[in-house]
Amino acid sequence: TEDITTLQSPYTDTSQLRITNMVYKAVYAIAHAIHNAVCQKTKSTTHCDKLTRIESKQILAQLKKVNFSQNGYDVSFDANGDPVAKYELVNWQKSKSGSIELVTVGLYDASLPVGQEFHINKNLTWVPSSVCSDSCPPGTRKVLQKGKPICCYDCIPCPEGEINSPDCFPCPKEFWPNAERNICFPKPVEFLSYNEVLGIILAAFSVGGACLAVITAAVFFRHRTSPVVRANNSELSFLLLFSLTLCFLCALTFIGTPSEWSCMLRHTAFGITFVLCISCVLGKTIVVLMAFKATLPGSNVMKWFGPPQQRMTVVSFTFIQVLICTIWLVLRPPFPMKNLTIYKERIILECALGSAVGFWAVLGYIGLLAVFCFVLAVLARKLPDNFNEAKLITFSMLIFCAVWITFIPAYVSSPGKFTVAVEIFAILASSFGLILCIFAPKCFIILFKPEKNTKKHLMNKNQY
Repeated sequence: TEDITTLQSPYTDTSQLRITNMVYKAVYAIAHAIHNAVCQKTKSTTHCDKLTRIESKQILAQLKKVNFSQNGYDVSFDANGDPVAKYELVNWQKSKSGSIELVTVGLYDASLPVGQEFHINKNLTWVPSSVCSDSCPPGTRKVLQKGKPICCYDCIPCPEGEINSPDCFPCPKEFWPNAERNICFPKPVEFLSYNEVLGIILAAFSVGGACLAVITAAVFFRHRTSPVVRANNSELSFLLLFSLTLCFLCALTFIGTPSEWSCMLRHTAFGITFVLCISCVLGKTIVVLMAFKATLPGSNVMKWFGPPQQRMTVVSFTFIQVLICTIWLVLRPPFPMKNLTIYKERIILECALGSAVGFWAVLGYIGLLAVFCFVLAVLARKLPDNFNEAKLITFSMLIFCAVWITFIPAYVSSPGKFTVAVEIFAILASSFGLILCIFAPKCFIILFKPEKNTKKHLMNKNQY
């Protein structure tokens, strides 16, 4: 009793037979598969056993092999069971009566050669773009305009560090957007390396300072029997030059990719070598004071500060710094870390102190010895020392203290890799100050003023 003409269904719409045609081809494909499963083709005839029972798996196997043409359409399947892509291209168009209808305007056939798959044989009617807002460019997001249709919106730039896809969302911690703000790229990693100008300059000064200390030691060794060398405690002088060589070279540990071992080595090596250096300077200062005391009638103080006592003083002061560094490394050692807070768009690879108390304890101990040595040198600067090494030590320790006093605010305020550069600069400046103030005048006399390098000249006062 149903009136089929009154039904509104795509299956009964005889004006558009795409779905019907798909069903039609599907039924034929199954029929071909069954036919191929039950029929045996010979040279002249085809024999079909219509009474045989076949399994669905057999039909599926034959279905993958079917290849026939129906109503002008080829039907076949690939290895994945997909049909060859062949589509009609339809376009919404307004008819003369004013109604909207789907019109076939072309064909897409994936079996054709590349570049020939599309065939357009009729004019297209394009859907008009929004008359309100254009599409938002990359790096922006849509914000609907209040009280207007959904096609009306403003394009707002994504916040810094975010991309739009399609809405804005932040990049992961170690990533940063490109200029268009539509892709997240890994942030560049920054550290003081040997491949940049600053690293090369600092490394050159470090190696140059070490070579200068070695050359000075060679000059002193070559003239070790001369009065100038013998009058200025040659044993402590050689030990001081050795420690200065290590001070220059320890600056190299601050350059390059921070690792677990380099982070521990750079701070401890710096702390121990500088204490060894200051201990030698302190020993030389005490020797000057004790030598003056020994010239007083009835004084025998030098027997209490001979070479064994000098060595013990240097070892004792250095051992305290070794103990501080050991406690630091055992409890909370320095370690490499990625600093993501200083710069948003790049990563700073640096050495975290681990324990700030340990770091400042190492620096504080060096400062304490330096101040103590400076005070003793000031007290001894006017003593009747012919070569007046106390004055030279005073100048060297004045430079040393000035460098490290200015280092503290510069170290705290310097960003990124420049923090390391400031520390290297302080190490090199203080080391050059020590070697130039203490040893340059002696080397000048040994090499260019040999007439002053005599015992007779040493006996005259204030001739330095």
